[in-house]
Amino acid sequence: MANTTAELEALLMQRSLTDAQLLKAAEASADFRILPQATVLKIGGQSIIDRGRAGLYPLLDEIVEARKKHQLLIGTGAGTRARHLYSIAAGLNLPAGVLSQLGASVADQNAAMLGQLLSKYGISTVSGAGMSAVPLYLAEVNAVIFSGMPPYGLWTRPAAEGVIPPYRTDAGCFLLAEQFGCKAMIYVKDENGLYTANPKTAKDAKFIPKISVDEMKAKGLQDSILEFPMLDLLKAARHVHQVQVINGLVPGNLTRALAGEHVGTIITAS
Repeated sequence: MANTTAELEALLMQRSLTDAQLLKAAEASADFRILPQATVLKIGGQSIIDRGRAGLYPLLDEIVEARKKHQLLIGTGAGTRARHLYSIAAGLNLPAGVLSQLGASVADQNAAMLGQLLSKYGISTVSGAGMSAVPLYLAEVNAVIFSGMPPYGLWTRPAAEGVIPPYRTDAGCFLLAEQFGCKAMIYVKDENGLYTANPKTAKDAKFIPKISVDEMKAKGLQDSILEFPMLDLLKAARHVHQVQVINGLVPGNLTRALAGEHVGTIITAS
């Protein structure tokens, strides 16, 4: 390892940070998993939180019970209010970075509301990308809430088409799971998982229990249940090699998924 470190240091002093040999040397050391026992939950904004009490309260009761056995990082989606903001801002010809900030403000609001609802259980909301307090909250109460929108703001990568930010709350929650080296990533939505078409509008839509990223793309399903840039992040990940999409409106689904059961749809990197 000493020789590898010395080689890497020498390359860093001499080469571009995108040099192929330098990147290969950097790849030689394994990533450290910061929170390997934690699971990231993404609570859908439009699918769960925007439903109010009927959709959210039973799920929160399940989360409170589940955190007795599981470490939970709970990320919030943005939902309907963000779509309204995107509509107005896009109509004003504002850039993707501004829309990213607007979307983040709604995810922040949803995180704040979840934090108030769960405060009597000691489950708090944290802010900022570094989230230095997360390990303490997990050690004390096994759960913490964060805003799911990645904090790119004006530094967001422009979309290939249009001005809607390509990396939103699905991507933000996944990136957190990957960078912390978490053991699982679960998306809590209002559908049983992935279908061959939109089950809300297509009566002949067929449920897909398990599928790979490449298969999703081949079937043209890359934008049907999760933000499609998230699938590329999954392909490139070092730690999180699959994600699970479950219906949070069905009591017990989250508990079963956290226990390792195949609930809903599992999407694999390969």
